[in-house]
Amino acid sequence: MSPHAVPYSPTSSAGFPSSSKSSVNNDLKSNLRRVDDNEIHDLICVGFGPASLAIAVALHDALDNACHSLGAQPKVRFLEKQKQFRWHAGMLLPGAKMQISFIKDMATLRNPRSEFTFINYLHRHDRLVQFTNLGTFLPQRIEYEDYMKWCASWFEDVVDYDQTVQAVEVGNKDPLSGAVEYFNVSSLDQTTGVVTTRKAKHVVIATGGQPNIPKVLPTSHPRVIHSSQYVTNVTSMFPPGQHPRSVAVIGAGQSAAEVFNNIPSLFPDAKVHLLIRGSALRPSDDSPFVNEVFNPGKVDDYYSQEPTLRAQQIARDKATNYSVVRLELIEHIYSMLYSYRIQYENEVEWPQRIHTHRELTGLQDIKLDGKPAVRLHLQNNTSSFRAAASDLEETLDVDLVVVATGYRRDAHEDILKNVRHLMPGGAADPTAKWTVGRDYCVHFAKGAVSSDAGIWLQGCNEKTHGLSDTLLSILSVRGGEIVDSIFNKLSFESHGAAIGEDECVV
Repeated sequence: MSPHAVPYSPTSSAGFPSSSKSSVNNDLKSNLRRVDDNEIHDLICVGFGPASLAIAVALHDALDNACHSLGAQPKVRFLEKQKQFRWHAGMLLPGAKMQISFIKDMATLRNPRSEFTFINYLHRHDRLVQFTNLGTFLPQRIEYEDYMKWCASWFEDVVDYDQTVQAVEVGNKDPLSGAVEYFNVSSLDQTTGVVTTRKAKHVVIATGGQPNIPKVLPTSHPRVIHSSQYVTNVTSMFPPGQHPRSVAVIGAGQSAAEVFNNIPSLFPDAKVHLLIRGSALRPSDDSPFVNEVFNPGKVDDYYSQEPTLRAQQIARDKATNYSVVRLELIEHIYSMLYSYRIQYENEVEWPQRIHTHRELTGLQDIKLDGKPAVRLHLQNNTSSFRAAASDLEETLDVDLVVVATGYRRDAHEDILKNVRHLMPGGAADPTAKWTVGRDYCVHFAKGAVSSDAGIWLQGCNEKTHGLSDTLLSILSVRGGEIVDSIFNKLSFESHGAAIGEDECVV
């Protein structure tokens, strides 16, 4: 379920916001200063989404403190593949609201006095009083993205956009010990085609999730898009006056439900089919006690548990985040479908339908009325269908497929492939996974990397650090932890029982 949002109103307009009305002040400057590409950086962050933004804010705040212990001005750079800061641009649906409190912003839980709180953002944009009048802790999604853009604008001096990081490799080694003293980070400028290699003692990899496409579907198809591309791509896929006549949405989580709910406002004459494996859309559990699983302090609890107990707890708490939908949206969709029972004699005529117990098994290119379309092959596991049919397969012909089946969190595997020999055991096992400590620092073989160098992983440690690892909830606190781990050399291992390296699987 990503990003965390629900429709603000069933009467939201059909158009998508191209961008929010941001009053970014170009005079805003952070405490971080750019240095030449040829210098050895103290820190390079791969990716400049919310996770790296929280680190940048924590660094700024640390330098604001006259008693900071960061030493000299840190040499920091952020490399981002997008052309500008964007957060889930493909799901900025009209009127959608956040699912987490604005207090869980880039700074407040770590430092309420920071310049980067959401409250200060509202004050700077002269909307604090009006937002207060809304009586909500949940901003609209477009406003929260604008808030993060505003935060990001402070750091433009140390962010290189349009950069695709290709690899992290061994840089220099100590001639006596053989320990790696720094890493080389190579990135491709997507506009110029120039590859630049920068040196860094510390590297944070925070690339975010990559769209997860079911294996039975082609990874690239002109009629298939991931929900993360919905707002940005869907209208350009069809010429004016040739909108899709039928659309299939695959998934049972928040994003799938939002797209299913939005398509009629975008393509009023299209029939929409929501295909889910289960028997119904299920509500997310965000009740107060359960919501404590996202408290920053819970990371210690997760990490200190034995792997089996940790996996069981994460499985129990999955209803907070996976394949679940906010109750308000479920109620709206149910009410809408109920109205179709009044208007139509046959369910086949409904503009929108939910098909339960469906398993996608394949896709076939076809023509409908001479126009390109696709035929979805489905396994129908409903009891009535199984009783009446000898073959459980059915087909559904549509002009567009929107896949809302979540994200993969494995981009670091490819980026780090050239340093796998530094793994404990020398990466003799090609299937070995990277392991991390409580402070998110990668475990290397003893003596392989200098004590003042290392690599940190963000957003791919759910199995060891809990369900909040991929979410916004703990970013402000986690950003401070990363800064402390890198620049103050603080260890977080003592927060819980020691975890064996073979158990800390990313």
